[in-house]
Amino acid sequence: MLKPGSRLKSAVCDAEVMVIKAGANDEVTCGGAVMATDVPEKGAGDEAQMHGCLIGKRYINQEETIELLCVKSGDGSLYCNGEELMTKDTKKLPSSD
Repeated sequence: MLKPGSRLKSAVCDAEVMVIKAGANDEVTCGGAVMATDVPEKGAGDEAQMHGCLIGKRYINQEETIELLCVKSGDGSLYCNGEELMTKDTKKLPSSD
């Protein structure tokens, strides 16, 4: 079960994410392997899911029901329930003249 504030580690690369928002039954994967709070050893990832994730970026799904903050970059791509997550657009701040 994912809770806001949880930190998840990839089993296939160095990526780490912090859960900002998630549903009770969401499953987050990175590079084809399930992410967990404690990953003992690294394995091989699915080459089709190795596009990378960048530190400081927020990742969301199409419906915006899950939001993850990448706290450590890695080679694997982030997925939730089989759907690839995309970077969240930054909000433009009003200019101060």
